[in-house]
Amino acid sequence: MLRYNEPINPWISLLKNILVIGGGFSGLASALGAARRLDELGVSSNNISITIINLDGWHSIRVRNYEPDITNARVSLAKILSPLGINLIIGDVSDVDLKLHSVTVSTPKGTQTLKYDRLILALGSILNRPQICGLFEHGFSIDTWNEASAFGKHLDGLKNQQEASVKSAVLIVGAGLTGIELACEMPERLRALGIRNGHIILADSNSHVGADMGEEAQSIILEALSSLGIEVLTDIQISSIDNNGAILNDGTRIDAKTVVWTAGMSANPLVLGLPVNHDDLGRVIVNSEMQVIDCEDAFAAGDIAAAPLGDGHYSVMSCQHARPMGRFAGHNAVNHLLGDEMLTMKIDEYLTCLDLGPWGALRTKGWDRQVVASGLAVKAIKRNINCKRVYPPQTGNPRDLLDFGTPVIQAPPPDNLKSSSS
Repeated sequence: MLRYNEPINPWISLLKNILVIGGGFSGLASALGAARRLDELGVSSNNISITIINLDGWHSIRVRNYEPDITNARVSLAKILSPLGINLIIGDVSDVDLKLHSVTVSTPKGTQTLKYDRLILALGSILNRPQICGLFEHGFSIDTWNEASAFGKHLDGLKNQQEASVKSAVLIVGAGLTGIELACEMPERLRALGIRNGHIILADSNSHVGADMGEEAQSIILEALSSLGIEVLTDIQISSIDNNGAILNDGTRIDAKTVVWTAGMSANPLVLGLPVNHDDLGRVIVNSEMQVIDCEDAFAAGDIAAAPLGDGHYSVMSCQHARPMGRFAGHNAVNHLLGDEMLTMKIDEYLTCLDLGPWGALRTKGWDRQVVASGLAVKAIKRNINCKRVYPPQTGNPRDLLDFGTPVIQAPPPDNLKSSSS
C-alpha cells in the first residue's frame, strides 16, 4: 500500500475526508486525480483520506456494452484503489446533504452516514425509460454491464431456435450512437450464434438516424447500415412492447423476438433534489474548475455535470469528457481543501469515433461533426479507444495509477496508431 510522505502542511492536524460518489470513468479519475495531488504535495493519507462509493465493486467500461463479448469490460475497483490506499464502500447512495456535508448510503452491513470535507459527484447518467406499456417487462437494454450481460444471455437462448424469421428479428429503439453501434454488431452476432434469417431493425422517433451527427456523417451511417442489411425506421413512436415485438402509435405492429431500448440519457436522478442549478438533462452546472455553482465544497464530473467548454458549448455525456473532468475535479478538490489555487479545465477539440461493425468506423471532428475519416482504417482507432485507451492501468504500480490521474487533456488518438502507445 502506498504511504504518502509526511505532510508539508503541518497545520492539518485532523483527518479530512474527500468523498467521491461513483466509480465510473469520472469517479475513478477523480479519486486518482486527488491521490496524485496529495502525493505531489506530500500530504499523508492519515491526514486526508479519499473514499469512493459505488454500487458494486467494478469499474465498468461502459462504452463496450454493445460488443458481443464484454467479459473484460469491467475492472476490479479494489485492484485499482488499494495500491493507493483509497477506500472503497460498496453501497447505494440515497441522500446527499450539501448543508450538513453528509452522504447516506445503504450497504450490505446497513445504512451509514458519511461526513465529508469535499465532495465529488460522479454518479453518471442513466438510460431514459419512458412509461411505455411492457418496456420494463419485455425490453432489454445495454445501459449497464449487468443489463448487457442479460441481453447476451437472451440471445444465447435463441441460438438454436427454428422459428419463423419474423421471430428472429431484433428491434433496436433509439438511433443515437449507442443504438447505431449495437445495430451494426447485431448481424454478425446473430450469425455467430447460428441464428438463421436474423433481421435487424433500427428505429427512432427522429427523422434521421444519428440526428446530432450532421448530414455527411448521417450519409455514411446509412451507407454502413444498408450494407449490413439493417432496416431503418424513422419518425415512429412506440406505444407498447410485448414478448413478440412492439406496437406503434398508429397501430402498426413490428414483430420481433427481441426489443432493445437505447433511446436517450439523463443525469442520475439523485442529483435532481439537490438545491443547485441543473440543465435540461438534469446535470449539475459546474464552473471550469468542476466546482458546483454556489456550492464551493462540492465538485461534479462526468455525465452528471455540465461543464463550460467555451464558445457556448458544454461537456457531453461521453468518457472523452468524463475522464478529464474527473482528473481536474479530484485535483481541484484537494487544492480547494488546502487553500491552493485551482486549475481551469479547457478542452479545445471535440471528436467522435463511431463503431459501424464489420463496415468499419466513422471519425468526426468539431461540434459540427465534420467527417475526418471513415471505413475499415478507422476501426483500429475505435478498437484502441475501447480496449486500451479508456482503461486504467492494471499493473498495480502506484506510479502508473497516479500518472493516470494527471489533470491534463489527453491528445486525441493518432491516425497512425503505430506512432503512439496511448
